[in-house]
Amino acid sequence: MKKRRSKPGDTSRRSFLRQLGVIAGVTVVPRDALTRMTATMQATQTSDEKICESKFELAARERLFERSIGDVMVAIGTTFVGTPYEARTLELEGEERLVVNLRELDCVTFVESTLALSRCIRLRKHGFAEYMRELQRIRYRNEEIAGYPSRLHYFTDWIFDNQKKKIVRDVTMEIGGVKYKKEIRFMSEHREAYRQLADESVAEKIRAREAELNRRELTYIPKERIEEVQGALIPGDIVGITTTVEGLDVSHTGIVVHANGIVKYLHAPMSGGAVQISENSLSRYLAERKKHTGIVVARPLEPQG
Repeated sequence: MKKRRSKPGDTSRRSFLRQLGVIAGVTVVPRDALTRMTATMQATQTSDEKICESKFELAARERLFERSIGDVMVAIGTTFVGTPYEARTLELEGEERLVVNLRELDCVTFVESTLALSRCIRLRKHGFAEYMRELQRIRYRNEEIAGYPSRLHYFTDWIFDNQKKKIVRDVTMEIGGVKYKKEIRFMSEHREAYRQLADESVAEKIRAREAELNRRELTYIPKERIEEVQGALIPGDIVGITTTVEGLDVSHTGIVVHANGIVKYLHAPMSGGAVQISENSLSRYLAERKKHTGIVVARPLEPQG
């Protein structure tokens, strides 16, 4: 059987124990190995902190704090172009905790990281600790980390909760959206894909969250209508793409950018392997993909000190 190769920088407990050669469930951790692990974890945090600092330094040079939140979203988001795509960066071993990874991004962590940085810039809070506080506020229901179910897993729930927190405003209906029905149940029906859902008590909380989602009205802009309404999309708008996948509300997320009068999509696609700007317009991007059915739009709000 071919052994899975550990990725560089993987400091999870499982990877660490595998590297030490755990035998018969008994682990003796040599002092030098523990020192190396600690140093690696510290280096990873330092790397993320340096990336964060570089964004704030750019913001200061360009005086981004004087621009709108949407313009800052675009300016900061484009600095991530070329950053490698990495799936499931939040799914680490152990208890639920705030994960910061600016070295590798998936579509949601790209949006969250850009939004957190942009809010800090508009608030003139240029510290790594401030960035982490904003990231937690955006990523977790009611801003609190209270186990795996407290993370905003479904993107329509992410929009709903962040609208309550006055971080974004759902503008889907006002720019041409329509109501539609779909039962959200993807996580509970695919428990095998989520390590945490092996715990029945956690799975039950996820089912309860899905039940609450299914009591809300869903809205979207069908992809056939996007070309006629995309003039209402402004730079920095957060766009979630709805999908034909059973039980799932949104399968991809990104940010609106305007390039030469064309509405494009700044995103971290799995297929492209890195953060990038769509070659064609947003409407054409969706039209070329059968599983994409339309979009939902969340507009970032100016942060209040």
